[in-house]
Amino acid sequence: MTTLNSLDPLAVAVTEAIRTGDLAALRELLADRPDLASAGITEAEDSERAGTRSLLHIATDWPGHYPRGPEVVALLVAAGADPGARFVGAHTETPLHWAASNNDVTAIDALLKAGADIEAPGAVLGGGSPLTDACGFGQWRAARHLVERGARVGLDEAAALGLRDLVEEYVSENSGPDTDALDRAFWSACHGGQLETARRLRELGADLDRAGHDGMTPLDIARAQDADAVVAWLVGEGARGATAG
Repeated sequence: MTTLNSLDPLAVAVTEAIRTGDLAALRELLADRPDLASAGITEAEDSERAGTRSLLHIATDWPGHYPRGPEVVALLVAAGADPGARFVGAHTETPLHWAASNNDVTAIDALLKAGADIEAPGAVLGGGSPLTDACGFGQWRAARHLVERGARVGLDEAAALGLRDLVEEYVSENSGPDTDALDRAFWSACHGGQLETARRLRELGADLDRAGHDGMTPLDIARAQDADAVVAWLVGEGARGATAG
C-alpha cells in the first residue's frame, strides 16, 4: 500500500478535494496516480491524530457531512478504495465506524452500498461494531439508521435506544441479565434518555450509581445528555453523581 505523509503535496491535494467535494479534482488526481485510491495518509507520530488513515477515512473524518460525501465515497471505491479499510494506529476502526461516530447517515448508506461490513469489529469504544460507536458517542440518528439497515443490537444498544421489546427478549432468554450486563444497560438507558427502559432495568435490580464510561454515573451521563426527565427520576430515586460524597 502506498503511504503518504499528510504534509506531502499530493496528500494535501487529495484531502482538500475529498473534504470540499471537488469531484473533478479528485478524478484527475486518481487518474494521474492509479495507486492513490488505496493509499494511506499518515500523520506525524507526535500528533494527536497520529496514525494512518485511508482516503475513505478522510471522507468520513470528524465532523463528517462533507459536500457530495456519497459521491466522493462512490468515486473512491470505484477507483479501488477498500470500504473495509482499517485505521492503523491506536485503534482499527473502519470508515463506517467513523461515519457512525459523526451521525453521517448519507455516508453510512454510501459505504454500505459499496460493501462495507455493518458488523465490522474494532470500535474505539470496546471494540464493537459501528453501532457501538454510534450509541457510545450519542449519535442517535446514525444508531437508529444502522438498526434499520440490519445491524445486530446488543443489550446496551437496545437500552440506549429504548427498544423495550429487545430488552425484554434479552431478559427472558437469559433468565435475567447478569449484574454487570444489567448495570451497563441501565447506564446506557440513562445515556440515551430512555426513562421507561431505565425504570424497567432498575426494577430488575440495576445499580443506581455504578459508574460507566469516563467514570460517570447514570446521573452524570443523563445530565451530560440533557435528559431532564431521566435526571429528575434519578434524583428522586436518590442517585448520586461521581463527585458526591
